[in-house]
Amino acid sequence: MKWLSRWLDGDIGHSFRSSPTAITAAAIAFVCVFCALFANWVAPHNPFDLATLELSNARLPPAWSDGGSMRFFLGTDDQGRDILSALMFGARISLVVGLASVVLSVVVGVAFGLLAGFVGGWVDAVLMRLCDVMLSFPAILVALLIAGVGRALFPNAHESLAFGVLIISISLTGWVQYARTVRGSTMVERSREYVQAARVTGVAPMRIMVRHVLPNVLGPVLVLATIQVATAIITEATLSFLGVGAPPTSPSLGTLIRIGNDYLFSGEWWITIFPGVMLILIALSVNLLGDWLRDALNPRLR
Repeated sequence: MKWLSRWLDGDIGHSFRSSPTAITAAAIAFVCVFCALFANWVAPHNPFDLATLELSNARLPPAWSDGGSMRFFLGTDDQGRDILSALMFGARISLVVGLASVVLSVVVGVAFGLLAGFVGGWVDAVLMRLCDVMLSFPAILVALLIAGVGRALFPNAHESLAFGVLIISISLTGWVQYARTVRGSTMVERSREYVQAARVTGVAPMRIMVRHVLPNVLGPVLVLATIQVATAIITEATLSFLGVGAPPTSPSLGTLIRIGNDYLFSGEWWITIFPGVMLILIALSVNLLGDWLRDALNPRLR
């Protein structure tokens, strides 16, 4: 763990300790991730256990108590599920889909960008024209189209397949930004002395790209990936809100907001407000961490 102590004692660690915004955002993100990962043990109820649900507990207001013992701190939804527990399990779904789609986008985008920037020529032209085509379509529209087609082709598919289609639909346009970023950095790195020296000594081009160029272009990718996690989570929530994202039986944050929207003007505001607040907290904390990481890794902004 020596690398961790050096990181904490270095400029990045000092920048983090001296930034109240970064500390607050990290604390909020940690609480959300912790509750999502350990929802089975932290959540008061299990929203997936249908045997414990009672329709008589549906749409109960927050802090509802029975005989003085509080049972539902944030109220219940239309099926009698505890909103607090549903938020923890829903945050898990949103985080898993968001992180998985970003990882897939990073892998595809870095590979294409590294290849386009290092090889150049017609390979660069073809890949960049592909990026231009993907940028001409709104990301949410492409994700909506792919998710809708996937659910139409596999109407009775297992939930894991539905989540796979959702991850692919979000990643389909997410890789473009990484490809363009890595391409620009690679074009700068390929003309440096260490790359020329590796070529003169007979090192294979693939080895030069992976062992020498790739580590030097991952800095901007890390910052971009941190920010894109929040975008992927919001995209997943948007698709679930429209009914083509997570399966209806899964308490995703977007699904909870869509369900609560039907009861918003009838007085049951908590069904949609609390999932919306949870979504805002996750996205805002991740975005603030991404902004801090960008400033910390860029010496010109210090």
